Amino acid sequence: MHDDPRIHVSLEHLRNLQGAAEQLSFLPRQPARSVLNGQHASRLRGRGLNFEEMRDYLPGDDVRSIDWKATARTGSPHVRVYTEERDRPALLVVDQRMSMFFGSTLNMKSVTAAEAAAIAAFGVLGAGDRIGGIVFDDSTQVEFAPRRSRRTLFALLQSMADFNGALHAAKRVDEGADRLNDVLRPVARLARHDHLVVILSDFAGANEITRKRLSTIAAHNDVLLMLVHDPLAEQGLSQGEPTVLGDGHLQAEIDLSHSSTLEAVGGFTRQRLQTIRDWQREINLSVLPLNAAQETLPQIRQLLGQTRPGRSRA
Repeated sequence: MHDDPRIHVSLEHLRNLQGAAEQLSFLPRQPARSVLNGQHASRLRGRGLNFEEMRDYLPGDDVRSIDWKATARTGSPHVRVYTEERDRPALLVVDQRMSMFFGSTLNMKSVTAAEAAAIAAFGVLGAGDRIGGIVFDDSTQVEFAPRRSRRTLFALLQSMADFNGALHAAKRVDEGADRLNDVLRPVARLARHDHLVVILSDFAGANEITRKRLSTIAAHNDVLLMLVHDPLAEQGLSQGEPTVLGDGHLQAEIDLSHSSTLEAVGGFTRQRLQTIRDWQREINLSVLPLNAAQETLPQIRQLLGQTRPGRSRA
């Protein structure tokens, strides 16, 4: 494991994010500048409602709460009273596959995903909600059922640090083409109803099956995709000298002096990003893009409307 926190994270590094993270909220009531507010992606439903009682209608009650069957049966107006659930469990799905072991400027994508997951975990538990998660790589995974427990949170962070520390350039893996889709099965099992499901990934290998499984999960839960990307292939490539690129599995020298090669490399990443963004319009979910070339915490603060653009805090 490398000591550079931009390449590998430690448990201590993730725990140090707690103070600032607890000030952030992933609840539906978002600041005006949050990308989870308004027309951008106002799709988080929040906590569900529990039925408390049936009682006589009182002046000031919302007429939409009138139960017409009870009213007809008793001959007087009756209303159904609901209270908001006391917590909303959250499930973090953290991608630590070899495709995430790539970074061109600042962090490896795997580091950005782990940091963002830690920030979300502290924020959720700090709000009094239960936290759980799934951490996975190309062949294995660990699962944590949501609990209102710091022990569960720190076990989740430790797993993220362990999986992250196992990534290295010489690591050989047998990557299954459907690995991401396979992980979505236990997600559906652990988050059956009224959960906040946060998936932190570059979504390598995402396809139509991924979209269908996300749609099924989103039918009964709030789903937030934190799309981790590196700007090199999307916008940072420039025509010129041969460049060495890697995807966590292989490294290759690519001659970018040819415009056709430049367009092909950049187009692959842009297509994946656009596909995920299109799902936001097709499925009941939200997308937050995370740039591995920028510090993670200031990005999330800005995306959630905690700071104005260009005024990030450490």
